Amino acid sequence: MKNGEFPAEILLAEPRGFCAGVDRAIEIVERALKKFGAPIYVRHEIVHNTFVVNDLKAKGAIFIEELSDVPHGATLVFSAHGVSKAVQQEAQARGFQIFDATCPLVTKVHVEVAKLAKEGYEFIMIGHKGHPEVEGTMGQLDHGIHLVDSVADVAQVQPAQTAKLAVVTQTTLSVDDAADISAAIKARFPQVREPKQQDICYATQNRQDAVKIMSPQVDIVIVVGSPTSSNSNRLRELAQKLGTESYMVDDADELQEPWFKGKSRVGLTAGASAPEVLVQQVMDRIKALGAVSVRKMNVAPETVHFPLPKGLKIDN
Repeated sequence: MKNGEFPAEILLAEPRGFCAGVDRAIEIVERALKKFGAPIYVRHEIVHNTFVVNDLKAKGAIFIEELSDVPHGATLVFSAHGVSKAVQQEAQARGFQIFDATCPLVTKVHVEVAKLAKEGYEFIMIGHKGHPEVEGTMGQLDHGIHLVDSVADVAQVQPAQTAKLAVVTQTTLSVDDAADISAAIKARFPQVREPKQQDICYATQNRQDAVKIMSPQVDIVIVVGSPTSSNSNRLRELAQKLGTESYMVDDADELQEPWFKGKSRVGLTAGASAPEVLVQQVMDRIKALGAVSVRKMNVAPETVHFPLPKGLKIDN
């Protein structure tokens, strides 16, 4: 291999990878397995990462979509994305022991929707149709919540009234795209109530900020994340939008040598549901191509920690 033909340096984004909500969700499943024994049933992938899901399956977690697939009296965990009121009620009616791993930042959106709905508000939700978090938030109400996925969608929204209208957002969106859609909503409905603090979570924001700073400094950006992970997809899209070639990989095996030919500096980050072990494996593979140095690029320290639900203390 000719000197200079392959990367010499890796620029490693900090923060990257697991956020507090993902840490908490995985720990809930692992503690439930330790305390109650396998199997533990989990509605939907606990977080959107193939490695994490397969690891928990090996430990005795069973991932299901339909509650009818769970035996009566079993232990059930709701995924980090949250669930609708209908799913909550059905799970209770079926007599499961339930642990809710919904990210507290998603729960915050659910609480806001419930509070404002009591005051007579309708909602416009900015989010991706079919994403489990969107289904969970929209499922907090049986009517009066309208989904928009793009600026174009805003023109199609037909609320029953506009005097009391509020915006809520999926927590893992592109910050810039959400801002553009919010501006379109505000232009059409000037009285709309916006969240006191934006709904997009701190980790999503921080990882996107890191990519914005990193992208102009590198020749290629690699994002570690699974195809189903919304926040990982947004990182890859953001780098591409900023004019830097970018790829998302589930693990090191998906890296392709031709991507790195003629690139001297590689930017590396990971979505909020991607474990650090995968980042290290990707880094090792890039080093094998010739990268001799790793430089950390720290954008924002993260100290957030969420408490676990009651009933999961492990007795010594």
